[in-house]
Amino acid sequence: MSITREQITGLVLAGGRGTRMGGVDKGLQMLHGKPLAAHVLRRLAPQTAALLISANRHPDTYAALGATYRATVVADTLAGFPGPLAGMLAGLRTAGTAYLLSVPCDSPWLPADLAARLAHALDEKQADIVTVTTLDAHGAASLHPVFALMRTTLADDLAAFLAAGERKVRAWYARHTTVEVAFADERPFYNANSLQELADLERDRGPG
Repeated sequence: MSITREQITGLVLAGGRGTRMGGVDKGLQMLHGKPLAAHVLRRLAPQTAALLISANRHPDTYAALGATYRATVVADTLAGFPGPLAGMLAGLRTAGTAYLLSVPCDSPWLPADLAARLAHALDEKQADIVTVTTLDAHGAASLHPVFALMRTTLADDLAAFLAAGERKVRAWYARHTTVEVAFADERPFYNANSLQELADLERDRGPG
């Protein structure tokens, strides 16, 4: 039986420190007149049954951004901004569906078929986690690990992994049956890790 949209909760990861942007709240930085997270929510909403926003700062602002989509704001249960896995854990604990689709808050052009393609792969391969790879113009592959569809039954294992002091996303994935889906176009996965990269995105109108 194939995985349907109604079985997937979307999670926008906006809980980081924004270190490479000088400590600003990355998801709230403006792109084409709207916060980065707003662009991500707009593209993710049609693909999932419900939305969550992982945020450790400005929860009221994120709640207002997500109100249109009835998104719920969740915070890390671990102190000290321990990274995206902590946001994923909050999402896994909160989601009321069998699957969680995580995406970063700074990739405003994520593919409209992201959920469908990852769900197909997870179902076909009977995997626990599916993530994304792309090829650049030179044929070199890049992994985009926080774009991931995972089973919400993994919550306890992730909690134990984090409690042991582990923080690396790929190391946790390696504990489970994880497959990668190759997307031919890397542009939808462009993100803004720095203010310069955000300025570069600002000059590009995106996919519409």
